[in-house]
Amino acid sequence: MPSASRSATRPRPAQDLHAQLPELRADQSIELLQELHILTREGRLNQDTRRKLKQVYHLVQFIEPLLTQVLADTGDVVLADHGAGKSYLGFILYDLVLKPRGQGSVIGVEARAELVDRSQALAQRLGFERMRFLAATVQEAMQHAELPERIDVVTALHACDTATDDAIDFALARGARHVVLVPCCQAEVAGVMRQHKAFALKQTPLAELWRHPLHTREFGSQITNVLRCLRLEASGYDVTVTELVGWEHSMKNELILARRMPDDRHGQRERARQRLLQVLDQFGLQAMQTRFAA
Repeated sequence: MPSASRSATRPRPAQDLHAQLPELRADQSIELLQELHILTREGRLNQDTRRKLKQVYHLVQFIEPLLTQVLADTGDVVLADHGAGKSYLGFILYDLVLKPRGQGSVIGVEARAELVDRSQALAQRLGFERMRFLAATVQEAMQHAELPERIDVVTALHACDTATDDAIDFALARGARHVVLVPCCQAEVAGVMRQHKAFALKQTPLAELWRHPLHTREFGSQITNVLRCLRLEASGYDVTVTELVGWEHSMKNELILARRMPDDRHGQRERARQRLLQVLDQFGLQAMQTRFAA
């Protein structure tokens, strides 16, 4: 009898799981969370993936309204997730947003074929019929025959260095309505700034901002994202920059959200293009003009 009493007071598995994951929704696939190793086979939260999960759930809060709006406007939505990796984001968006509605599709683009095969097998096992995966770089995806011409939402989560710019190229080429970026490990602009540092120090005291190697790296990363935002604005997008999660969870924490505008408000595109060119000129980055062309 005592053991039965202890059993009666023990939390039920569902209650215990919701205590671990307050964000968990009632109809969310527990099997998916286990397959992604977010949960152990015993249904416990895997502490090693807690940080990753927090980032993905936070992104879902931003992306779900975008998918919902496109669905309301057109009756369908296609999301391309570049640098998908193990496709945490794509799987959870499909499970939470698209599967319940019976509409919309997710395409994961990932260069590592083994991850693509693993994700495709998991989607089939879970019955996620409108998910598919391509083994390709972002650049290869530009002309990939299996990608539809219409892409509504483009995401790139921690796409390293110039892969984020490739994702922007892809979004602009497809006329995506929404672009969601979490840039990572930018080095290209910092490399150019490093080459011309001595000349810049003679020309302007502003070069003190990147005189030291650590500052060159950090300031180069900052300027890279500023140029990306200006490029998107010059291409007709309204841009918002915010934090992804708290700094204690990730140092790669900048979230860029871009929404394509139906018209050019008060010459915004040309003003952004001129600012972009001025920034390139001010910081001796004329060689990067092709990279950030709008």
